[in-house]
Amino acid sequence: MKKNRTLKKNSGFTLLEILIVITIIGIIASALAVKIMVKPGEAKALKAMLHIETMEGALKLFKLHNGFYPSTEQGLQALVEKPATGRIPTKWQEDGYIEKGTIPKDPWEREYLYVSPGVHNKGFDLWTYGADDEEGGEDEDTDITNWTQPTG
Repeated sequence: MKKNRTLKKNSGFTLLEILIVITIIGIIASALAVKIMVKPGEAKALKAMLHIETMEGALKLFKLHNGFYPSTEQGLQALVEKPATGRIPTKWQEDGYIEKGTIPKDPWEREYLYVSPGVHNKGFDLWTYGADDEEGGEDEDTDITNWTQPTG
């Protein structure tokens, strides 16, 4: 009989143990939140880099299907709508090349810039000017481009 009482007493967590775990999780979460909030510019730059990488992949798939990149005039919109002007893609992917069917805006709510053929890359240049919306700059104002890693 004594053995059964011991098993029942030791099974599960006590309220104190649960409160300690919740407190530790809260401390870790608040430390992470402070770290993220201190560097929102870095978070926006990372988001822009991820957008550019995603659109690079979509543009490469467009070229794989059609043999060419969309022209500057057709722009990134050619990734979500079949172009009706310029060189018309014959094997355009019916659902487009970007999920959700919309070209993302940069983290500062502006359109990404696109030129094809590129000045810095053979195939295309894709970039945003950062927070200041001007060429050049440092920290949050740094241009985020695809020509640091050339595409073909």
